[in-house]
Amino acid sequence: MKLSVIIVNYNVSAFLEQALTSALKAMRGIEGEIFVVDNHSVDNSVSMVKAKFPDVKLIENQDNVGFAKANNQAIRVSTGEYVLLLNPDTLVEEDTFEKCVRFMDETPDCGGLGVKMVDGQGRFLPESKRGIPYPKSSFYKLFGLSKLFPKSQTFGAYHATYIGEDETHEVEVLAGAFMMMRRSVLDEVGLLDEDYFMYGEDIDLSYRILKGGYKNYYFPQTRIIHYKGESTKKGSLNYVYVFYNAMQIFARKHFSANNAKVFNLAINTAIWLRASLAALKRILSRMLLPLLDFILIFAGLFAISKYWDHNVLYQRNSFFPDYYFYAVLPGYALLWLLAMWLQGGYRKPVNRASLNRAIIGGGILVLLIYALLPETMRFSRAVVVVGTAWALLAVNVSRSLLSKAHLIDVDVRRLSQRIAIVGGPQETERVLNMVQSISTPREFVGLIMTQPAEKENYLSIGRVEDLHELLTIYQINEVIFCAHDIPADQIIDWMGRLQDMQIEYKIAPEDSLSLIGSNSIFTAEDLYTIPLQPVYQRRNRSLKRCFDFLTALLLLVGVPLDIWFVKEKGQFVRNIFDVLLGRKSWVGIRSAAKGSPSQLLPGVLSPADAYPNCTFSPEMVARTEELYVKNYSLRNDMSILAKGFRKLGNC
Repeated sequence: MKLSVIIVNYNVSAFLEQALTSALKAMRGIEGEIFVVDNHSVDNSVSMVKAKFPDVKLIENQDNVGFAKANNQAIRVSTGEYVLLLNPDTLVEEDTFEKCVRFMDETPDCGGLGVKMVDGQGRFLPESKRGIPYPKSSFYKLFGLSKLFPKSQTFGAYHATYIGEDETHEVEVLAGAFMMMRRSVLDEVGLLDEDYFMYGEDIDLSYRILKGGYKNYYFPQTRIIHYKGESTKKGSLNYVYVFYNAMQIFARKHFSANNAKVFNLAINTAIWLRASLAALKRILSRMLLPLLDFILIFAGLFAISKYWDHNVLYQRNSFFPDYYFYAVLPGYALLWLLAMWLQGGYRKPVNRASLNRAIIGGGILVLLIYALLPETMRFSRAVVVVGTAWALLAVNVSRSLLSKAHLIDVDVRRLSQRIAIVGGPQETERVLNMVQSISTPREFVGLIMTQPAEKENYLSIGRVEDLHELLTIYQINEVIFCAHDIPADQIIDWMGRLQDMQIEYKIAPEDSLSLIGSNSIFTAEDLYTIPLQPVYQRRNRSLKRCFDFLTALLLLVGVPLDIWFVKEKGQFVRNIFDVLLGRKSWVGIRSAAKGSPSQLLPGVLSPADAYPNCTFSPEMVARTEELYVKNYSLRNDMSILAKGFRKLGNC
């Protein structure tokens, strides 16, 4: 037998199902076997394997015996020439096993092999290639020198950053998530060391392979997705303790007494340092936002009150007492903070709707307290009302700016999750039916097809060949790939190509009721709805006409200035009068978009002008206009007008 694949599982049934499905595809054409060693999972992992993968060899442990011992159980009864240790939270490409086996066959000095790993967002995982954690390399990583000098073999040794991500090269350490080894080498150097319960056993075995006279290789000619590579809580105290405890075991086994002492001193220092940093970060992350909110709200109330004092109360021969500024206003700000805290405004991810309700509720609470105070202490309701508006503006703007600048860890949940499902006709319909039964409201956009459907689906928005343009036009922020129709290598390719778009990815395994995401598994828990706000509705037509008239009036008043920013100046002036007289609209349909309502005015700009840096085909332009007609918003008109300003002289 050529290959034995071993997967140790503990309570990750959905991940395991996807891993087994991809492993079986990759095993085609190879004489091999797959083992699952279950460490006493309490979910449905065991029953799922028995029901869906009857040919997989299942070992059921009655206790969680750890990663090393569980792998050794399967290695001892396996018969493959090569042994692959594979994590359950992985997805392999269809030719991964074939390529790896061929490389091992052609490279007789290769004792162990690792591949290029990416996380659930398609980002390269540095643990794909590592060095032995000698005291020096650990010190350089701990104090950031490896990041400052990534190309240095001295400073970048820990994660072998001097080796290119796409360069096949010898490395010292393989990752336990994907570790292919020769059985003859394992027979010689021994199996995984069971002194390690979790973490460190892959480093230990990699080191023993090198000591046995063999080489370990990093082989990036194939890739896998390793989900947990990004979601392990490496800042947690428990992770710090378990990982560095494993490093101490490694030092005692393989370093001299003196070097082991130095290494353990460095490790203990690292534990205390990382623990202190983790605690400090936790405190700062919890206090920073409330402190910033307090400063912003208090500063706004202070400025509003000073203005009211000098421009309104002064006219009435009155004024605010000093304690109002330094006792009452801080009290108001604290009440707003209390309201936001009670509404979950400081939990992650932050829900904007809840946050805004809390701010408005805080303003109402302040007004209620105001009404209960003696008349001598009722200073100004106007300050509270204007202060509420200021708090809404300041808190929302600060959250957005901090999130975009990545200055602090602010994860603001989008008001609407715009989703596309990518796959064939049958599978996209299955996934759509699966997710429509869940409770959390989200905004579903459409289906992107990998092949033509037998009958037209009104939810279809395009073909996968135009995926990048479709995601741009429809402002998609979540993509679900159907694994039945799209091979793993194509999914990883798309993730890599679309990294600049900040899109969340999920994979729908075939014949599964789960969606596998970057950090988690989703079953039927999210509701996808289809919002329709057609532009030809009476309310939207009136809103659009008011916007056109007012902006045309403003542009007419400012013609001496704004005419210099427009290309066709004469036509620009004519367009202003055409819009004022109701003969044109600033934004409308400029192509023969399918289903365009006849009551729409001709547009100076097309919805496609919202993307000045994109060159769209006529078909894609028509799709932008079709979307505009079906789902109108005043904000879109404002955005298109601003981005297409130079084209306001269009005929």
